[in-house]
Amino acid sequence: MYNFLSFFIGVLIAIMIAFNGTLSDNLGNYYSLIIIHITGFIVMIGILFYKKLKISFKNNIPLYLYSAGAISVFTVMINNLSYTALGVSLPVALGLLGQLLTSLAFDSYGFLGMPKVIFNKKKFIGLLIITIGIYIMTFI
Repeated sequence: MYNFLSFFIGVLIAIMIAFNGTLSDNLGNYYSLIIIHITGFIVMIGILFYKKLKISFKNNIPLYLYSAGAISVFTVMINNLSYTALGVSLPVALGLLGQLLTSLAFDSYGFLGMPKVIFNKKKFIGLLIITIGIYIMTFI
């Protein structure tokens, strides 16, 4: 089930880049960023009300973990800028490569307290195939 959900995230990211990029082309990057994040905020408030959940902040969580929202703003902004020049597939492919390399570093070294996961031969072969594919998509 989690494999399917992870695949589904990829589908949603491609749809998101297309929608956000088109919105950005029509309204401008900064206005579209505001609309995108306000819309997400409203949806999350609706989900919290529907599930009767309360927002709670914990004192023992490092402050930098709350910066994910800021990272999201830059992610959407850069995708919107890239979409105009590259379409949908290249930002997704290059973003996947960036995610893959960064996640392998997090897994291998346990950055930010993440559990270490061994980098094995299968992962190297997969990384090599993906990198070659993205190189072909980008430069050939």
